[in-house]
Amino acid sequence: MRDLLYIWKSRWFAFVHDMSWVSLAIYLAFSFRFDFGAIPEHHIEAAWHLLWVALLVQAFNYWYFGLYRGIWRFASLPDLKRILQSVMYGSLLTYFILFIWIRLEGIPRSTLVLYPILLMGGLAGMRVLYRWIKDRRLNLSAEAGKRVLILGAGKAGDLLVRDILNSNKYIPVGFLDDEKKKKGCDIRGVPVLGDFSSLSNLIPELSIDEVFIAMPSVNSDVLQTMVKNCADLHVRCRTVPSLEELDHQDPKVGSLRNIRLEDLLGRDEIALKDDVVARFIQGKQVMVTGAGGSIGSELCRQLLKFNPDKLILVDHAEFNLYQIDNELQSAANYKSCKAVLGDIRDHERMEWIFMNFRPDIVFNAAAYKHVPLVEANPAEGIKTNVLGTCMLADLAALNACEHFIQVSTDKAVNPANVMGATKRMAEIYCQNLNKRCGTAFITTRFGNVLGSAGSVVPLFKKQIESGGPVTVTHKDITRYFMTIPEAVSLILQAATMGSGGEIFVLDMGEPIKIKDMAEQMIRLAGLVPNKDIDIIYTGLRPGEKLFEELFHEAESLQGTTHAKIMLSDVREVDWDEVQQRLVEIREACAHRDVSALIQLLQQLVPEFTPDKRLL
Repeated sequence: MRDLLYIWKSRWFAFVHDMSWVSLAIYLAFSFRFDFGAIPEHHIEAAWHLLWVALLVQAFNYWYFGLYRGIWRFASLPDLKRILQSVMYGSLLTYFILFIWIRLEGIPRSTLVLYPILLMGGLAGMRVLYRWIKDRRLNLSAEAGKRVLILGAGKAGDLLVRDILNSNKYIPVGFLDDEKKKKGCDIRGVPVLGDFSSLSNLIPELSIDEVFIAMPSVNSDVLQTMVKNCADLHVRCRTVPSLEELDHQDPKVGSLRNIRLEDLLGRDEIALKDDVVARFIQGKQVMVTGAGGSIGSELCRQLLKFNPDKLILVDHAEFNLYQIDNELQSAANYKSCKAVLGDIRDHERMEWIFMNFRPDIVFNAAAYKHVPLVEANPAEGIKTNVLGTCMLADLAALNACEHFIQVSTDKAVNPANVMGATKRMAEIYCQNLNKRCGTAFITTRFGNVLGSAGSVVPLFKKQIESGGPVTVTHKDITRYFMTIPEAVSLILQAATMGSGGEIFVLDMGEPIKIKDMAEQMIRLAGLVPNKDIDIIYTGLRPGEKLFEELFHEAESLQGTTHAKIMLSDVREVDWDEVQQRLVEIREACAHRDVSALIQLLQQLVPEFTPDKRLL
């Protein structure tokens, strides 16, 4: 609203200025005719007739010929052309009306020539003078900083340019905005030059050094185009943080950050029902396994905000556990945290933890998840993801835990690799154990998370930093992606919704081509794909699928009370057979009998299609 008022204020000021020149031009024309002496009485009366008609005609012509579409700061030949058309057609129409009305009596012929000349000179001269003053001031301050173009002439842009003008580091050259009514206006003296489509042309034309995006809620497609245009011209591009990151603070130069890959994903903001999660967590003994991992550590961060009575951080990796424990020490309620070293495959250690801490809620994020590594070391993957999870679930049931939340993956659906098959086996076990005890076993299933350990994002980043090439396994390979905080928020929300036995499938949006992701990351680094950094295709790795699925064809999904969470059906299994197969799996793991392990997994997960080299 404030921007709109400013726009209209600027335009009306220009209009009043131009209308004033009609009166001044008529006065000067008559004064020149009579050598700046006394003007005879009958000529004064004619001058008044000329004034009233000219004011009405020029008011219409100014708007009709678009004098207020241009910007005084950048007055140019098109603006002069509009002034010439407005004055010439306006003068002819004025003289025609006066001829019909008073036969032009009392108006000297020289005045009819002088009036349009003086009016054109006044309108054009003031615009050129204004531009000259602005350019001179800009040239004097050119040493002060970089020339920047601001994308977005809304509230964020207004606040950002205010901060820029108070510093000497940057020179705001102009705004771009797709809102047509803003074009041709000034915001704090900085002009709106056009829409976003003119970005590529204006960057070289105005010698722009850097582009600032002042749109906290910009559409991802628009953002991708902006980033691409800037990368193609090797101009740095930064953005104001999201509304959530700003946390009610005004956008400032110091808050600008580089654009991240998650900014380009185009995912809607999650509406987390904090009150429901708080009631679920507050005052409870909460245990997180795999607490030092990507998902586990974020779980600890978010869980601590809901004031659990005790937060038990369990991980077998000493350094990872140290890192998250050290990070949480700055939290006000850190005293509720307890870091415990332990492997979920170690029955005695896990039993000790359950006996001593008596957790009410367990989040199991401990797993081997790197597909090629687990494919190359299937026995270790099965020992952790199957035997470790099943043992942990049994202990949770034996110790009367209220809830056990199993973190799963989209690779568990129609698995083509050992990792996916082990996670599917863990899902089956938790679902069916739920019917045999008082603990509510809830499974959450989602795809890849950006920036997690072993994901393509850190790999691509490293490859780009080293000058390339960036390696992609297949040009058509796609994956589902979400940010780590987003995934954990949905895990917490799903945990509050389940009564036991459910598999909650998180809405991952549309799958993303890994090739497109690689190109976006290269552009974010200010480089051009396949020009500055090559992309090469290495072929699918063992156990790698071209695309992932979020649910099996035999599972019917249904909606829940949360738009981002869906519910999958429970698949019944023969419990005695599962128990027998687990005994056989333990035996095969002890002997590292890979072929037997794969066959046992196939019996428990019939849709598993293993790599033939493992059989």
